[in-house]
Formats: sequence, C-alpha cells, structure tokens
Amino acid sequence: MIYKKIFLPVLSVLVFVNCNNSKHILSGSKVNDVAQGFIDTVKLPAPFATASVRNVSKVIGWPEDKMPLAPEGFAVTRFAEGLDNPRWIYVAPNGDIFIAMANTISDGFTKTASDKKLGKSSNTILLLRDKDGDGIPELKKVFLTGLNRPLGMLVLNDKFYVGNTDGLWMYPYEAGQTEMIAAGTKIVELPAGGYNNHWTRNLIANRAGTKIYVSVGSGSNVAEHGIENEKRRANILEINPDGTGERIYASGLRNPVGMGWATGTNTLWTAVNERDHLGDELVPDYATSVQENGFYGWPYAYYGKNVDPRMKGERMDLVNSSITPDVSLGAHTASLGLAFNENNYLASNYFGGLFIGQHGSWNRSELSGYKVVYVPFANGKPSGPVQDFLTGFITGKNSNNVYGRPVGVVFAQDGSLLVADDAGKKIWRVAKK
Repeated sequence: MIYKKIFLPVLSVLVFVNCNNSKHILSGSKVNDVAQGFIDTVKLPAPFATASVRNVSKVIGWPEDKMPLAPEGFAVTRFAEGLDNPRWIYVAPNGDIFIAMANTISDGFTKTASDKKLGKSSNTILLLRDKDGDGIPELKKVFLTGLNRPLGMLVLNDKFYVGNTDGLWMYPYEAGQTEMIAAGTKIVELPAGGYNNHWTRNLIANRAGTKIYVSVGSGSNVAEHGIENEKRRANILEINPDGTGERIYASGLRNPVGMGWATGTNTLWTAVNERDHLGDELVPDYATSVQENGFYGWPYAYYGKNVDPRMKGERMDLVNSSITPDVSLGAHTASLGLAFNENNYLASNYFGGLFIGQHGSWNRSELSGYKVVYVPFANGKPSGPVQDFLTGFITGKNSNNVYGRPVGVVFAQDGSLLVADDAGKKIWRVAKK
C-alpha cells in the first residue's frame, strides 16, 4: 500500500493507491512549498517480508578528535560532558538549562534494546547556565535528586514540574534558583515502567498555560500481556496544572515521547516509536500532529488502517478509525526528541521547521537512526522531505559501532540547538559559525 499525504495551506488529503512493493521508501517533492503543497509518500511492505532480527549497536564513546557532523555553516561543540546518561533537556523561560539524567533499569518489563547490563539510574536533574551564550556554561550544579527515572520538566506558574516514570511531581519554584530545597507533591499517579525504554514521561503546557500534556508509553510491544495491562498507556493525557481534570487527549500512540507546538499554531505534535518484530521496514516511527480524541492505531493497526496480524482482527471499529500519521521517520529509528525552530534560530531556511532526535535501532539488519533529522515546515505544516541534520554517530558504513546516541533536542535562548547524547554522556551544541 502506498500512502500519499498532501499538505496544503488549509487542508490535508490522504490518497490510497494499491501497491505490492516490498520496500519502504520515504520520498517527497517540493514545488513552491505551500503554494502547491508537499506530498509525503510511504510504501509499506507486507508484515514479515523480512525476518525480525536483533542487531544491537556497540557504544564505544567519543574520541577527543571526533564529534557529530552538521551541515556547512554550523559549528558543533561539546556543551557538557561526563554526564550520567543525560536523556532530556528543558530550557526554562529565564534561559536556565535543565538536564534529566536517568536510564532503563530492570523493572519487570521486557528489555531487549541494549546489551548493556541494567544497573542503577542517576535520577538527577542538573542545572546548566550559560548567560553570555558563548557555549560554555558558567554554572553546572545538581538541581534535584531522589527522583524516579525523570524525563519531562516544565516551569509554569511559579511551579517546577517533573515527569517521573510513576507520577507527575510539582515543586514550588522561583526563577533563577539553583537548587530545589522544598519538598514536592505528587499530583498525578502514572503507570510506572514500560517495554524497553517506555518508562519515559514527557511534559508540555499549552500556550495559554492552562493545561499540561503528559506522554505515557505502552507497557508492551503489541499488548501481548493483555489490553487490561495498558490502561492509561500508549496515549497523551491532558490535566490541569494542579493535577485535576485528567482525560485522554489522544490514544493509540505506542510510545509518544517528544512533544511540541507547530510554529505559529496551537497544534500539538509528537514523535512516536512504533512496534517491533514485523520485519526490517515495519513499522515506521513517525512525527504527527495530534488530533484531540484521535486514535492512532496501536495495538490493533499501524500507519493508518493496516491491521497488525498479531491482533487477529480485534477491534475493527478502532482499526477503521485509525489516523494515518503525518511524517514517516523510518522503521526502528527510535525517534524520541522533538523541537520546533519557532524563533528563526540557526539559518533562515530552517525557520519553523521540526528537529527530531533519533536514538537508533536495535532490531534492524542495518542500523537506522543514530542522528538528528529535520523536517521543513511552512504555515504550520510539513513542506518538504525529511533531511539529515546532525550525523556521524555511527563509526562507519556497515559498522555496528557507534560513538553515542542522540535523544532529546531543544533550542537554547541564544539560538543554538542542544542535543542530549545519553550513551555518549554529552550535550552537543550546534550553532551558526
């Protein structure tokens, strides 16, 4: 089946064309950007067209003379290093930079994405401050400890929020403080842990600051432990800032992590990790706009209304209501981080676009992901094909050795792009020369 998603200024049209092609291809054509629209074409093979494999990369660390590669005109530098699994980055309204450091532990859920022996999690939030924007933090200090696998962070209404794996915590906060001394309050209980790295809980507020959105990944690959074990999972929750009023904003999202508001709009977008064990090219991870009350297929269908054969035709009502995502990011790329370039940082041709951190595959014959990619946007909609932006994490062609693995991405107030490299124990900074 071929899917062509046509992005126009005022509408989005999905065209279905029969296809027996067994190779997944992402291609696009850009003609006068928004005036004539952009067509995102995805060809999906049949399930099990290739064998499911386990192909885990080996992290060897960054030599002193190596660093990721950015397009011409950009400089890449080490913003922070020697960190303990820095997975996520949040920039507060005053420009302070917070790093959530946590990692996967043995918690009763299936863990197959790494050969690394599971140990302890740092469970720490670090504060970095670079007031003069020279790329060298003047302050590096532990801000908050004693957490339970934190990821998402948020400053809102004089409160500091942390998305632990088992709940949303709220702390009193004053802009500029360098350490959290006050005790926090758990305002929302969340289902803890999850399949592989699905323990992450990201946070974002709406532009008005009246709602908070919490991403919660699935507890399994494809509901193999029963759908009852997936309550309040594989969805994005909406709550009030005090933790009340919880509702499911969107569902069927297997593992939504990165979230952001499309430039100039009130449209929420998310990056989603799709399912395993259907072959090398299934199922593509994706970035998509998130429709209120929308259902995106998991576990019954994938990439629209394609029935997952392991679900044996269950819940065809949900299959038939499944929304096709907007942008394919490639199968098994582990697309996690998400940031919109809202303030025309970097170069002008990147204004409004979407940056995605791809942590990289563990179950594909040839490694995929392990880079930061860019999706051009215009008028709040994709306007061109996915492009590589930050590469060089894999040591060479056909190699399974990697220097590091990019995850969270965010724009600092000085206009630079910060990239969390958890396996490489670094934060990379990309800025105009």
